[in-house]
Amino acid sequence: MTALQGTTTAAAEGDGGRWTLHPERGLPADPVLRPLARRVYEHVRGLPVVSMHGHVDVGLLERDEAFPDPATLLVVPDHYLVRMLVSQGVPHDALGVPRRDGGAVETDPREVWRTFASHWHLFRGTPTRFWMEHVLVEVLGVTQRLSSATADRAYDEIAARLAAPGFRPLALLDRLGIEVLATTDPADADLAAHAALAARGWGERVVPTFRPDAVLHADRPTWRADVARLGERAGIEVTGLRSLVAALEERRRAFVAAGARATDHGHLTADTTPMDPAEADRVVVSALRGEVTAGAAHALSAHLLLEMARMSTEDGLVMQLHPGVLRDHDAGVFGVRGPDVGYDIPVATEYTRALRPLLERFGHHPNLSLVLFTVDEDAFSRELAPLAGVYPSVRLGAPWWFLDTMEGMRRFREAVTDTAGFYNTTGFVDDTRAFLSIPARHDMSRRVDAGHLARLVAEHRLDLDEALEVATDLTYRLPRAAYPPLR
Repeated sequence: MTALQGTTTAAAEGDGGRWTLHPERGLPADPVLRPLARRVYEHVRGLPVVSMHGHVDVGLLERDEAFPDPATLLVVPDHYLVRMLVSQGVPHDALGVPRRDGGAVETDPREVWRTFASHWHLFRGTPTRFWMEHVLVEVLGVTQRLSSATADRAYDEIAARLAAPGFRPLALLDRLGIEVLATTDPADADLAAHAALAARGWGERVVPTFRPDAVLHADRPTWRADVARLGERAGIEVTGLRSLVAALEERRRAFVAAGARATDHGHLTADTTPMDPAEADRVVVSALRGEVTAGAAHALSAHLLLEMARMSTEDGLVMQLHPGVLRDHDAGVFGVRGPDVGYDIPVATEYTRALRPLLERFGHHPNLSLVLFTVDEDAFSRELAPLAGVYPSVRLGAPWWFLDTMEGMRRFREAVTDTAGFYNTTGFVDDTRAFLSIPARHDMSRRVDAGHLARLVAEHRLDLDEALEVATDLTYRLPRAAYPPLR
C-alpha cells in the first residue's frame, strides 16, 4: 500500500511544478511530538487495511471491469464531494447526478470533471481534500494540482491509468493493501455476486454485511414491497410479526453462510424498547394493509432492533448501530434525485436510556458484540464511553461520517479513552462508496492515532514500546478481533 503523504508542496497550479504531498501531513506540528508521531506512524503505515464497514458495490468487484471514466468514478457518486459543491451553488445537474424521472443532466464526464476541478479550492481544510489528494496523486498519478487550467490534463492522466489492467477492482484490493472488504447488502439481497467471488477464491476477502433497515421501518413508502421481497427470498410468507421475524432469521442464516460477520443498522434513534408481542403483531398486520402511524412504526422499529440483538446472541453476527441521521432532509430534492445526494443531516441522539432494554437483557451475553457509532459527539464522553466502559458486549465504533475528520478523530480519542480505554474500541471504519479512497481514509486515522499516542509518550503516560503496540492494535488487531469469521 502506498503511504499517504501530506501537505501540497508543488508551486501554484499551471507553472509546471509536479504535485507532491508532504510525507508528514497530519502529524503534530509540535517539534517534540512530531518525531515521536513519525516513529509511531511509520510502525503502522504499511499494515494491511481491514475495511469492515463500507458501501462499495459488490457487483463492481464481481464484474471486475475497468472503471468507466474519472467523473463517474470519483465525482458523481461521492455525496461528500457533491454536497460541498451544491452548497456553493453548483447544481446537481451540472455534476451529472441522475434524476429519478430520467430528466436531462450533464452527461459529458469531461464537463463534470471540469466543474469539479474548477471548484477544487472549496475543499481546502476538509477531509474530502485530504482523501482526494491521496487518490489523485498517490494512486492515480495526477501531476498537477487541480484547477480549471489543469482539469483536462488530470482527466487524461486518470483515464490512462484506469485503462491499465492493474487498475481493475480486484487487482486494486492488492494494490491498495486491502486485506478484507465488507460490503453492505440489503436483507433481500440474493448474494449471487458474493457467491461468484467466493467461487473464484475471494470469499475470505470480500464479505457481505446484513442491512435490514428497509424492512424494520414500517412507515417507509416502500416497506410493503420490501417485506414482500424479503419473504420471497426467505421462502416465508410474511403475514405478521412471527413470520417477519422468521424471515429475518432465515436471511441472516443465508448471510452467515455467505461469509457475513456483521449486521448494520441505521435507525434514526437508538431506541430498543420492547413491545408486547401481540401489539407488535397488530402493528405489522396493519402496516401490511398500508395502515400504520409514525408512532406505531417507531415502536415496531425499536422492538425489532431488540430482536436483532437477540438474533446476534444466537448466530454471532456483530451488531453495528449508527443512529442519529435524519435522512433526506429536503423532500423536494429527494423526490427529484432520490437518496444519498448529500441531504442527510445529524440530529442529537440519546443512548443511555434508549439502549437500556437491550443491555439489561443482553449486555453481558458472551455472544453479543454491539458496536456503537454516533454523529453526535456530545455523546462520546457522556454516554458511549461509560457504556463501553462497563458492558462486556459494547464496543465503540470509530468517528463516522460528519466526524470522520482529523479533528473529529482527535476529539474522539480524547473523549473516550479516559473511560473506555483503547481496547473497548474496534478500529477505524471508512464507511465509503468511494473505493479508491479507502486506504486514504484509513491512513488519516493512523496519522491521528500516531499523534495522540505521541503525546502520551511525551507526557510519560506511555512508554514508546507500548505506544507502538497500541498503534498496531488500533490499526489491525482490534478490527480483526472485533469482526471474526463465523464460518
